[in-house]
Amino acid sequence: MTQGEQRREQPSAGGDWQRNVLRELGGAGGSSPSETGAGDGRGPASARPGEPTLRLVHPAPARPPATAPEEATAPEEATAPEEATAPEAGADDVPGPQVPGPVPSSAPRAPDGPASPARLSGTPAAAGPEPERPATPSVPVRDPRLPASPAPESSPTLDPRLLLALGRPLHGDSVTRRTGRALRKLTSSVNQDVAEQTRIARELQQPVTTGRVVAVTSIRGGVGKSTVSALLGRTLNHYRHDPVLTLEADTALGTLPVRMGAEAVRWTCADLAPILHPSMQLTDVTGYLVPVSDGGWLLPAGRGQVGPPLDMTSYRKVTLALRRYFAVTVADCETLPGEVARTAMDTAHARVVVAPTTAEGVGATRQVLDWLARLPHSALATTVVALVSNTPDTLLDGKTAAGHLKEAGVTVVAVPYDRHLAGGGPIRTDLLSHATQQAVLRLAAEVMGRAVRVR
Repeated sequence: MTQGEQRREQPSAGGDWQRNVLRELGGAGGSSPSETGAGDGRGPASARPGEPTLRLVHPAPARPPATAPEEATAPEEATAPEEATAPEAGADDVPGPQVPGPVPSSAPRAPDGPASPARLSGTPAAAGPEPERPATPSVPVRDPRLPASPAPESSPTLDPRLLLALGRPLHGDSVTRRTGRALRKLTSSVNQDVAEQTRIARELQQPVTTGRVVAVTSIRGGVGKSTVSALLGRTLNHYRHDPVLTLEADTALGTLPVRMGAEAVRWTCADLAPILHPSMQLTDVTGYLVPVSDGGWLLPAGRGQVGPPLDMTSYRKVTLALRRYFAVTVADCETLPGEVARTAMDTAHARVVVAPTTAEGVGATRQVLDWLARLPHSALATTVVALVSNTPDTLLDGKTAAGHLKEAGVTVVAVPYDRHLAGGGPIRTDLLSHATQQAVLRLAAEVMGRAVRVR
């Protein structure tokens, strides 16, 4: 009997179709159902050399008999009972192409895989590669060092017409005072001045283990708080070899960018708060800051417009993050009793309270000192008072005012009236009066000495 006659005699459904198909598969090797063990539903008893091992799985559901001629009828694919230990079909299993007609025993068998629609319907699969699945679009990962929103526009610190109206800046000392001081230098010994300058320079250049924050505040605006902050930032940057940052935390149209000589500002303290990331380098951070002409960096609080006040969370995040990159940060805070000012005075390593040389200004500053003395970590020991004279005709005696403030246990440094500072505009340290330069050096040395001692 030929194989075509065997196919015409095999049933279309039931359990005998497996025996017939297995007989055809084993016919080329001369095996019988009794030899292979397929007739009783078990796995192969013994495998002959050169014959593939049949893996048996659940039989496919019965289908109606084919009506096409026997030449177009393809035999069912051989399957095996569930007793065989065939691996489960996974995502890596790919079904092989369907070949009509009996499969010789010497041909390798494709691994079992998930049934395709062509196999379930009995139609031979078309030759060729399967269509590729569309790739899942990948979501781009944003660099945490880049801002989430577009970069803000640069804004000038002052209108160009106002810069022309400022005119030529004055020197802090008059010509008569400068001439007299030059004559005194010729007749007096300079040893004492050199020793004092050396001591101050040593105090300003003390090494720090971590970044130090110096908070500058006052009891009200217009007393010279931003001016003192700019002077401290420029002095520390001149004497120190590590980077120094001057930060503005007062959004009420502060004058710190103007006093520092910045022509335009772009990124503000509030803009930088969500951008800062521990993976950023110093070169990444300085890209958001304003470089100062004679050295140092500036971070303003606004762009010359009335905006929302800086919140305490943003201030804490910015100052804590920037301490990793700058040895000293001078923070020009808002006036007391603002929330940011109270937070800055409580968390800074050193504090400067700017007091005007007036009766009401000195009295209010004394109340602030009494509040600092009640803080749990004795903030009064790291506080210095800058007693500033904003007019040449001061009615209050300077020694009496300083003595009243010293009773609270702080150091008081008197900053005299200076024509260059009183004129406003950018500060030029070479135009400061000699007395102002000495006072600023002493103030910076006192502040730095207290900031370094804090652990």
